[in-house]
Amino acid sequence: MAALGLNTEPGDPVTATTWGRTRTWRNFTEERPATIQFISDPRIFVAAALSTIEIDASTVANAHAWVDIEVRSVADGQRGGTQWEEWEITPVDATVSDPTVPIINRANNAVIEATVAASRLDVDVYDTDVLVDRLVHHAEVTDRCGGPHAREAFAGVDELTGWRSYLDDDTAAPTFDLTYDRNELF
Repeated sequence: MAALGLNTEPGDPVTATTWGRTRTWRNFTEERPATIQFISDPRIFVAAALSTIEIDASTVANAHAWVDIEVRSVADGQRGGTQWEEWEITPVDATVSDPTVPIINRANNAVIEATVAASRLDVDVYDTDVLVDRLVHHAEVTDRCGGPHAREAFAGVDELTGWRSYLDDDTAAPTFDLTYDRNELF
């Protein structure tokens, strides 16, 4: 499993861009067909975005929906020393298992943005200080607005990335407890 951002515009094909030789890139190039899952649990997102998750099933038990897809590379290039590839995504079959309409939650969004910032630490084209400032901000939003799952998810960001080692001694950021076993989510 890996995190994936989808790009959509009415009337245009759905696309996604992979950066580097990541799990998503490998899934698209080596393991066809692929499945996109729609989840709302930020803990699953953190695990998929920042660690290696191998599951036997094609979907996680608490996915709200999933779409079996075919992918086709439509462009590639390099930016800041990192290879990128754009993929056109064609749905083949879709299943909705839970028609729940997820609510907008600032903390869940902060956790997602934290995974992006944390994954860019030590990448030459990104300013580490700016990324650390973003991570502090996202921790503060999670502290103010987050429920148990968002807080546990941010604890997962801490555990999987070690971003707090970049903090100055005088910089404080809320901390969270990791109270779940990541493997039990799958």
